[in-house]
Order: sequence, then structure tokens, then C-alpha cells
Amino acid sequence: MLKSSDESEKKNMARKVKDSEIVVPIVYGNIAFWLGKKASDYQSHKWTVYVRGAGNEDLGVVIKRAVFQLHSSFNNPTRTVESPPFELSESGWGEFEIIITLHFHSDVTDNPLHLYHHLKLYPGDESGPLSTKKPVVVESYDEIVFLEPSEGFLSRVKNHPAVIEPRLPAGITLPPVPMDDVDKRKRGDTNDHPLSQWFGNFSEADELLILAGARQQVQAQIARLRRQLSLVEGQPPQLKSTSDL
Repeated sequence: MLKSSDESEKKNMARKVKDSEIVVPIVYGNIAFWLGKKASDYQSHKWTVYVRGAGNEDLGVVIKRAVFQLHSSFNNPTRTVESPPFELSESGWGEFEIIITLHFHSDVTDNPLHLYHHLKLYPGDESGPLSTKKPVVVESYDEIVFLEPSEGFLSRVKNHPAVIEPRLPAGITLPPVPMDDVDKRKRGDTNDHPLSQWFGNFSEADELLILAGARQQVQAQIARLRRQLSLVEGQPPQLKSTSDL
């Protein structure tokens, strides 16, 4: 029995790519604003909980919908968001754990992913008193890893800014991305989000700068301790030669 070209193409697109993985960096958390003079015993804060791309990219290419499970005291505590941005805004007075369940497109995986975030409304002791101008922001960075993705999934997210693409094994070639798909890739991003000024920056370059700065501080601290030790021992500061090791 001969198979049609469409059936063969579908079979090829569903074929798994061995020794390959797709990584999707995400950030999830919440931003909470104190209502100030408008606050009441049961409505002290307005808050938004969300899942976004680490660089504010459109996650709709991978995530089909997000389900937010709120505290049982809320009306309709299970909230479903069907399209990006994957976020939910509410108001209240208490902190509690929110379960965020991510469901993916059919060519990605059938298995949902559960994220757990503790809603934070009140600043820590080191952050100072409550303020209506500066919100409380709590975010977590993570990476979703899809092992042995299908050729169809790889083809669909090719060159998409939300994903880190793998180096394709020898012999694997992907079809070009349709132009209409390219135009859709920024429709659900959060670069122009009203709350974007409060988003943390989780780019790789920034992480490297932070690590470099921390390394310099450690090296400076080691040098100060060595000088102090030399003074205590009554010796002038000097470097230990390799012959003494």
C-alpha cells in the first residue's frame, strides 16, 4: 500500500531527533503594588503573577496555555490563560503559594510542567517600608529542556528568539521558515508590557558581568587578608614564589 506524500511528510515531522535538545529560558514570578490610602483590610495590594521569556520573548511558540491555581478563598481559583502574555492580575491582602501549570503545543510534549511560586506582597526588612511607587518584585529564572524534539518542533521554532536551538546532527535538514510565521514571532512578547520597567534582566551577558564583579571582589578580599596576615607576622607584604610551594 502506497502512502501519500502528506502522510510521509507528517511521519517525518514527528520523527525524533536523537542526541538533541531545545532549551527555553523562562522567568516566573509576581509584581505587587501596595494601594496606599486606598488599601483596606482585605484589599491591600494589586498584583500580577506571570510566566515570561527570560528576554521578554513570545513564549506562545512553545506554550499553548497556562493554568494558575490560586488560593481557595478566591472566586474561581483555577484560572486559565489561553494565549501570551501568560499572566494573571488580582487583588488581595495575603501571601500564598500559586501553582502554575504550563501546557505545551502538541508537537512539543503531552506532559504539562508545574511551577510553584510563593506570592510576595510585602517587602523584606532590608527593602524598607511599603511604597505605592515601588512595587515588590519576586522572580525566578529557569530553563525548560525538551530532549529529542521532533523534526516538526525543531522546524517550527527555527531561529525563534525564545528558544536556544541545538546543533543539528549530520544528515538533518529543516525546511525554511514561512514568512508569515516570522511576522508572528513578536506578537506575544513582553518588551512593551506595562510592567516591563520592573522586570529583572536575566541575559547571559549580565550574568557574566555579575560573576566577573564577584570574582574581583573575592580576589580583592584575598589580597587584603594576605596583607593583614603579613603585618601580623611582622613581615613586609610579598608574593610567595613558586619555589616555595
